[in-house]
Amino acid sequence: MISRGILSLLAFLFLLAPNAEAQRKIQWKTWDQVQELQKKEARKIFVDIHTEWCGWCKKMDKATFQKDEIAKFVNENYYAVKFDAEDKSDIKFNGRVYKYVKSGKSGYNELAVELTRGKLSFPTIVFIDEELNIIQPIPGFQDVKTFDMIMTYFAGDHYKTTPWKRYTATYRNTGTRSVPVRN
Repeated sequence: MISRGILSLLAFLFLLAPNAEAQRKIQWKTWDQVQELQKKEARKIFVDIHTEWCGWCKKMDKATFQKDEIAKFVNENYYAVKFDAEDKSDIKFNGRVYKYVKSGKSGYNELAVELTRGKLSFPTIVFIDEELNIIQPIPGFQDVKTFDMIMTYFAGDHYKTTPWKRYTATYRNTGTRSVPVRN
């Protein structure tokens, strides 16, 4: 027979398991959730703009966003939004309402066009500052090493003082995080 102490310990570990798993995944938020969270604690926003039919988007989900160190850093430094560019619902963001626009057999949400500065391409990652201003959209698939440098560049406000080329030349990846190389 199992003692009460062991049973309690097993129950406790069982409750922790889903939380540990959740910490290893990016905590995606809705646009409404992000705007509410911004009122409590302003953070930069990371947006993954994708479509359901995009193969490179699915590859980036599996190859980059599923990595523990990426998810942990994103969750600690950003509010993350996974945004389908073909979302048909009205989206209220930063004082405006963005609508779905029919185009051919499908269409796009006006917010996707705004965030990509008119250059819809999938996947595109977009970084938004604490005041809800677009910092920069970055189109295309990003591997773990490149995405690590990109998210660190924006989270640390390096983009305000250091050009990207110089930033990448002075950083090295330690296996879990890019760190500055000091001379």
